[in-house]
Amino acid sequence: MDLPGQTPPCLISATSARLTPGCTSVVLLVLAVVTSAVGQAQVEQRTLVTVTDQPLTGDTSRFDYLSLDSGAHRLYIAHLGAGVILVADTQTHAMVGEISGVSGVHGVLAVPELGRVYASATDANQVAVIDPNSLAVVASIPGGEYPDGLAYDPEVGKLYVSDETGSTAMAIDVNTNQVVATIALGGEVGNTAFDPASHQIFAAIQGRNQVVAVNPQSDQVVGRYDTPGCDLPHGLQIDPARRLAFVGCEGNAKLAVLDMQAMNVVTLQDVGQVPDVVAFDPVERLLYVAAESGPLSVFAEDDAGVQLVIRQDVGPNAHSVAVDQQTHHLYVPLANLGGRAVLRELLLTAPVGGDTN
Repeated sequence: MDLPGQTPPCLISATSARLTPGCTSVVLLVLAVVTSAVGQAQVEQRTLVTVTDQPLTGDTSRFDYLSLDSGAHRLYIAHLGAGVILVADTQTHAMVGEISGVSGVHGVLAVPELGRVYASATDANQVAVIDPNSLAVVASIPGGEYPDGLAYDPEVGKLYVSDETGSTAMAIDVNTNQVVATIALGGEVGNTAFDPASHQIFAAIQGRNQVVAVNPQSDQVVGRYDTPGCDLPHGLQIDPARRLAFVGCEGNAKLAVLDMQAMNVVTLQDVGQVPDVVAFDPVERLLYVAAESGPLSVFAEDDAGVQLVIRQDVGPNAHSVAVDQQTHHLYVPLANLGGRAVLRELLLTAPVGGDTN
């Protein structure tokens, strides 16, 4: 017998196929579980497929950062070991040429609206300014002790360069090619990124397990935020629309997701050992974390943070990655694949029932 106020048990009438009132919540719960399981199955069924392996010129020494100019179909590839930047056409899969005079090149950043490409020539302690038409270095700027990552703020017309071992970021006026500020960050610096929502530059501080914010108007540090659970933060990407930052943690093989409104870590995810470059596709809401150990971790962004789509080996020492936000194809330079250097182009397959990227 049901007590007053008690929901009656779930019964299905054999004669009328009718659900009693108590069944409603049970059915909704079952549907929610099934829907979640189907969604998770779709995520797990996605995979990375190789579109092409484009031979690269030069030797099999280390590569580093990439920068893509989607409008010109050009990919700039820092060949650190050879001290050159290779330029590939992503549409024809042909080599356009190479840029010399960038000894020990780490960072590279194409800025199409300026008609310029910037590179950190680390061995020369310089930042190179490059004309993409002639593929020539047209200016060299002092870069501190160990220039590495690059970020551009179009609102103030400044390029920000992370000086890794110098524990600073340098602000360069792109109109004059002059250093206008050297900003003390208090520890070894990883990557930098511009956030158009807050109008600030952010930098990962490996030496302090922090992310710091810099005001580009004053070139002063305006915030320091700890990254608990993230050891040696290095790679950095920002989703300004959803106020999330993604940090690759070199010391403990994690991805930290920061809520940029509260400025705290909201989730930690496992990635490959020694994560390096982080790339984000805001259209597909997909995040890619490349690691020195080889596997590429792919995460789908949702309102709660991210969830793992797949972690897949895409080649030896595949620690750098770029994503084309128009075609959604990925590019990973592999220094030594069977005795030759190649640019591997990848595509993440669509989930079952989904559209092809």
